[in-house]
Amino acid sequence: MTAVSLTINGRAVAAEVEPRTHLADFIRDTQTLTGTHLGCEHGVCGACTVLLDGVPVRSCITYAVACSDANVTTIEGLDEDEIGKELRGAFTREHALQCGYCTPGMLISARDLVLRMETASERDIRVAMSGNLCRCTGYVGIVRAIQSVIADRRARGIAPVPGAGRAELGPAGSGRAPAVVPTPAALHAGAAVSAQGASEETLADWQPQASFEQSFVVNHALDKVWAFFADTAAVASCLPGAALTGDPNARNVSGKMRLKVGPIAAEFHGTARIDHDPATHSGTIEGSGRDQRSSSATRGAIRYRLLPQGERATKVELNVRYRLTGPLAQFSRSDLVHDIASRVIATFAQNVEARLTGETTTALAAELDAGGLFLSALADRIRAFLRRLFGRPPQ
Repeated sequence: MTAVSLTINGRAVAAEVEPRTHLADFIRDTQTLTGTHLGCEHGVCGACTVLLDGVPVRSCITYAVACSDANVTTIEGLDEDEIGKELRGAFTREHALQCGYCTPGMLISARDLVLRMETASERDIRVAMSGNLCRCTGYVGIVRAIQSVIADRRARGIAPVPGAGRAELGPAGSGRAPAVVPTPAALHAGAAVSAQGASEETLADWQPQASFEQSFVVNHALDKVWAFFADTAAVASCLPGAALTGDPNARNVSGKMRLKVGPIAAEFHGTARIDHDPATHSGTIEGSGRDQRSSSATRGAIRYRLLPQGERATKVELNVRYRLTGPLAQFSRSDLVHDIASRVIATFAQNVEARLTGETTTALAAELDAGGLFLSALADRIRAFLRRLFGRPPQ
């Protein structure tokens, strides 16, 4: 594994990657920036084009480790870009897209063209854009859209930038690698320090893939259950496969969770921010983790609220949001994850009940067998389907 640090869409990113990892895979699989599309994966079609230090490059044939200390801009980073906005409007107006698969790369390359060309004939644009292939449009609308944006900007007195501001020759991003590459240990230490000081905005800056709500009842008084939920170490001890690796009393805690899906074993290491609100008997656990072996990453948030159910019972309401990227994302269908999570929560509820009663908790596996839970959930669905098919209501 090799340490790499770069800036993507204005946000600093540090990670350990295989030396063979391409920038496109790094962007898509670890940063969830799926606007960068993979087409030929040979640097021919241009669908994967991004800006590296302001220069359009094929991210499918660019190694992530070669981009250390560079600035990367993907199509998502052009949301508020002036030229990007004008090009999106022109592409819509001129019907310059159909399926849209090549469009992100087209817009990246077109932006560079608009920035540096004084005027552009149809032939100029076709030659300059020849590295971006489209199988749908016939290119007529694309050429007109780019031509109209260039003409409009020059008419408004916006001069071109010679060479798009490039002052050096050589491959994009060359010469940017640091003199001393951080060791894996230093990288993990830096990530831990960063996590401890992470702001709420940083942890909240993500979009969930799916969410669901669930609840369970614990046969103990509200105050006793609330005291348990305030004990991070106790809560972690009741979760299958979970373990704390840092100070359990800190607001930002570090830990790991082992997961097994068939022959695939993953160990997610990460951090979580924990907030408690005694006034409303509610709280939030929000964090992220990464498995180095599979290059899979997860991010999630659990909001919980405790409600009294008489004097000797407490209802625990949960709202769960999550996102899973990388190879393990193939198992992230929301309905199946919901089934698996329901079973995990049921085990957690049993362990909480036993812990508060003083009994021995259910034996916790060293890793969460998601594959077994998946098969169990699938079997239940098949049985329910057969019962409906033959006219017998599910038991």
